[in-house]
Amino acid sequence: MRIMGLDLGSKTVGVAVSDPLLITAQGLEIIRRKEENKLRQTLARIEELIQEYEVTQIVLGLPKNMNDTMGERAELSLEFQDKLARRTGLPVTMWDERLTTVAADKAMMEAGIRREHRKDYVDKIAAVFILQGYLDYRANCSCGSEGEKE
Repeated sequence: MRIMGLDLGSKTVGVAVSDPLLITAQGLEIIRRKEENKLRQTLARIEELIQEYEVTQIVLGLPKNMNDTMGERAELSLEFQDKLARRTGLPVTMWDERLTTVAADKAMMEAGIRREHRKDYVDKIAAVFILQGYLDYRANCSCGSEGEKE
């Protein structure tokens, strides 16, 4: 059993997966597409990864505004959640992803990754932060395996 973490961007999806013990998140890849609303190949690739890693749950980043409101990006993420759940048959938990991209960028700066190369990794690292936040929450709450936080 593994959990997949996703960071939905306008033309990319960062993908991370947990270890089998649900303790740590590892970045897998960034799925790229030419247009924002062209999701067929993206969903197909996610399904391939679900099979390969025996994923039983998905955690999708929810990009709320800093004032806790939902903007256009959050609405697109909720639509993507619905598509993922229908297509995969898996539970898709929304996870507040505020500041994950900032944290990912900071981690890359601290690791010495040059600015021009950071865009090549930021979505995958953001997916790791999303999934790791969920795994940590899940391990520390008394909410069982379906602990949700939005």
